Amino acid sequence: MNTSWLHIGSPLTDLVLGASLYFPPIFSAFLLGLLFWLLAHHLLRDWIYSGDIWHPMLMDLSIFVIAVSGALWILASW
Repeated sequence: MNTSWLHIGSPLTDLVLGASLYFPPIFSAFLLGLLFWLLAHHLLRDWIYSGDIWHPMLMDLSIFVIAVSGALWILASW
């Protein structure tokens, strides 16, 4: 029995190929964004936790999302 036709359009092959193409850029943007967030958090930490900000954890999360988005933009334009 010839089963070579089963492996040509296998969903598992497409999944592995798609993961190798799309996961590493997102992962590298996440790591670069984490580095940017650490720098920004270190610079703004005293202001965020001084009481001027209503919810410091949401401010940290917002800065992190902005840092990851900026890192993805930098990686995409580079």
